[in-house]
Amino acid sequence: MPNTLNAGDRVSEYVLEERIGQGTFGEVWRARHHVFDERVAVKVPTDPDYIKNLQSEGLIQHDVVNDHIVRTKGLDPWHDPPYMVMEYVEGPSLRDVLKERGALGVPAAVDYTRQILDGLAAAHDAGVIHRDLKPENVLVSPDGVAKVADFGLGHVEEITTTSIMMSGSLQSVSGQSISGTLEYMSPEQRSGGDVDLRTDLYAVGIILFEMLTGERPSGSEVPGEVNDAVPAALDDVFRRCYARREKRFASAHDAIEALDAAMQAPDEVAPVGAVVSVAEVAPVEAEPADVHLGPTTCSACHEQVEPGDFFCIHCGAQVRQDLARCPNCDGFPQEGDRFCIFCGHEMQQ
Repeated sequence: MPNTLNAGDRVSEYVLEERIGQGTFGEVWRARHHVFDERVAVKVPTDPDYIKNLQSEGLIQHDVVNDHIVRTKGLDPWHDPPYMVMEYVEGPSLRDVLKERGALGVPAAVDYTRQILDGLAAAHDAGVIHRDLKPENVLVSPDGVAKVADFGLGHVEEITTTSIMMSGSLQSVSGQSISGTLEYMSPEQRSGGDVDLRTDLYAVGIILFEMLTGERPSGSEVPGEVNDAVPAALDDVFRRCYARREKRFASAHDAIEALDAAMQAPDEVAPVGAVVSVAEVAPVEAEPADVHLGPTTCSACHEQVEPGDFFCIHCGAQVRQDLARCPNCDGFPQEGDRFCIFCGHEMQQ
């Protein structure tokens, strides 16, 4: 395995043109086929321990075919140097978009979220869990197509410290580190428990919040509390992702269905200045309250709240008094959690 690669070097059938990402464990080059003039991205590990991840990523991204997943075009982990050839997405990562624009408008945030979910649905249907979803791993083409990449941890049975470092080690050519893996980890990942497809949906919730507000969630707040342009129905979609595993959507398909329904609600699609008749909106019957999960009426504003809610969604008042609070970030993790889902601090038992 060579120590350095340079523009003009050839890796198999491809001539390297420009390094577009580099880090401790590998680098990514824009390259072209030496005959067909096709542009591709070539990932080359610089650490031998990363080759297993490269092989896993290549196999997953080749087998899962979807418009919203970066496709693998070639793979040879035994070549010198080992390499993976991928579809080249001529555009920034979602992280770059967020850095440049901050909070996105509701339509753009919903559009990107739906595309990410569509890619995840295809992966989950094939039995693949991403396990490291974050804005850095979503590429956005010039025409607005979002593609999920970096499935290097998709078939890793145990997520170790080294594998986390590898997944988050790439950095821009300018040297700015790309990190943040831990901030998008679900509670079950943080505690070393088993993961399933709902683990990816937790990360989707954080990404949705970040696109709507320009920041990651803190405590029990919903996007609409930070950005009043966010409709209540979209807050509900966020709650079903950013929750304990048993309360999350059962699948990416279910999340897409809920997202579509949220944007079709009368108060979400009415144009500016339009009047929506109250008679057009069917009343929603409240589900029976579980008396063991807390009050169903806020003592401050007397509005109805969902059983198990920590805070009133109408006025923000605390509706439960027996809450565990993280001494490190002042967040409110769920009862029984070993680690705070917001900062990772170990909770005292």
